[in-house]
Amino acid sequence: MSSVRLPPAPSWSSSGTHVSTTSSTTRGKPIASKSHVPSPTSNLEPVMTIKSLLASLASKKGESLSLPTLMFKALDDIIINFLDPPIKPSLDPRTVLSGNFAPVDELPPTECEVLEGSLPQCLDGMYIRNGPNPQFVPHGAYHLFDGDGMLHSIRISRGRATFCSRYVKTNKYTVKHNLGSPVFPDIFSGFSGGMASAARSALFLARVLTGQFNPFNGIGQANTGLAFFGNGLYALAEYDLPYSMHLTPDGDIETLGQHNFEAYAYKYNPFFPPFLAVFKFDGDGMKHPDVPVLSLSCPPFLHDFAITRKYAVFPDNQMGVNHKGVVLGGSIVGLNPRKVPRIGIIRRDVESGSEMRWFDVPGCNIMHIVNAWDEEDDDGNDVVVMVAPNIMSAEHFLERMDLVHGLMEKITVDLKDGKVSRRPISAMNLDLSVINPAYIGKYSRYVYAGVADPMPKVSGVVKLDLAKREGTGDCVVASRNYGPVCYGGKPFFVARDPECPEGKEDDGYIISYVHDEKANESRFLVMDAESPDLDVVAVVKLPQRVPYGFHGIFVRDRDLNML
Repeated sequence: MSSVRLPPAPSWSSSGTHVSTTSSTTRGKPIASKSHVPSPTSNLEPVMTIKSLLASLASKKGESLSLPTLMFKALDDIIINFLDPPIKPSLDPRTVLSGNFAPVDELPPTECEVLEGSLPQCLDGMYIRNGPNPQFVPHGAYHLFDGDGMLHSIRISRGRATFCSRYVKTNKYTVKHNLGSPVFPDIFSGFSGGMASAARSALFLARVLTGQFNPFNGIGQANTGLAFFGNGLYALAEYDLPYSMHLTPDGDIETLGQHNFEAYAYKYNPFFPPFLAVFKFDGDGMKHPDVPVLSLSCPPFLHDFAITRKYAVFPDNQMGVNHKGVVLGGSIVGLNPRKVPRIGIIRRDVESGSEMRWFDVPGCNIMHIVNAWDEEDDDGNDVVVMVAPNIMSAEHFLERMDLVHGLMEKITVDLKDGKVSRRPISAMNLDLSVINPAYIGKYSRYVYAGVADPMPKVSGVVKLDLAKREGTGDCVVASRNYGPVCYGGKPFFVARDPECPEGKEDDGYIISYVHDEKANESRFLVMDAESPDLDVVAVVKLPQRVPYGFHGIFVRDRDLNML
């Protein structure tokens, strides 16, 4: 899930089976911070043979590794070299991890230099961004979405900045770190061929039976997003429970362990029905029973959702869990071209999942929702309005992001007659968008969107004004380009004075990490959200590269003190 929607009213939530685990200091040999990633077979002979694999196994007997560990490593090499099909360019680590996609080492809190301007006082707090950062050079196929989660944070206090990069010490990370190799097939790249998938699954089962890995302690990398809820900070990914994080006074980041976090708004099971269930908390923090939604005939790929004052909104796009991919080979997540995309809307005070209403929206594949709100028409009937980028050419989403176009649309659903209307609000390739967080779930006029070049690389940010009258063309009213070969990620909006109820919606700052590929340097940018050109008011030089990643969050000083 990309974010947690938390308005003042009770929100939806999700959880899963919980087995608590606490991370500890572990051994291992993380990969170094390099712009070039070696070939996955760079340490192997030109033609690998069974004999050479056995010889390699024998040469490692002196290492402090158990015999089962050595055997499993050798079997893993056999699968990669003899059973896996040729690696696609989209899964070749030499391509996927090139340039600023290459991983970096952890970095303890390090003071930064403010190159331009000064940091506004309202930014006192910490900006943290999540993203994939594999700890070991992949031995075979690798997808960007499969990397270990790493948090890159910048702590701001009285005009000074401190930067830090730390792994999320998930169960999967810790086991890999101890053994020095992967132990669980990656979701997006671990099922590349029928025979190889079967062999890799059998090898994983053997590791479980010998006690090397307990999947009930967690299988995810927590590499996607972050949420601040109930005075806690959590690192998130779709297919696992979140991990509780602690931010120290000096700007460091510590993993406390897996947490039975119950504020997701929904949970879904990718293998067995019900594939979706929703539940909520009341104003006293009491969790209500799960409400299973049985109207999904196949497991969806739910990455985001939205809430309004009255409703929860779920996009059901053509992406979904592909069970055949596990058996026959291929990604476990795939696109079904015969499926008609839908939008599901259910009341937040619902007691039965049968009240979920689905509305067909052909050709509309939504991964991220910017915002949603409900209105009343002239007759007093409810209408739900949603703003989201429609992923054009969604069949390329997992393999050719350069062919994907995010068309920002305003979608209106009339709940009385079921009519759905759609209006493009910009022809630009936009995604990874944000609004003023105080306007989540209600009408918001302004949207700040990343300009894809392609995703997840962002060449700049634009400001959209949804109040522009229909028929007047593009809603872009301000923009900021980061410069030649300079790319950032998802921007984030920080209000100048969030406690002022009469403050203007766009009175604040847009912040983002930006990387200069020519100089191979990363910076932290602060932009004036209200200015016509999104003027840069501060630039901070970072002590090391920040690889391109996913979603982030800003935590104010007063909230940091509660962690």
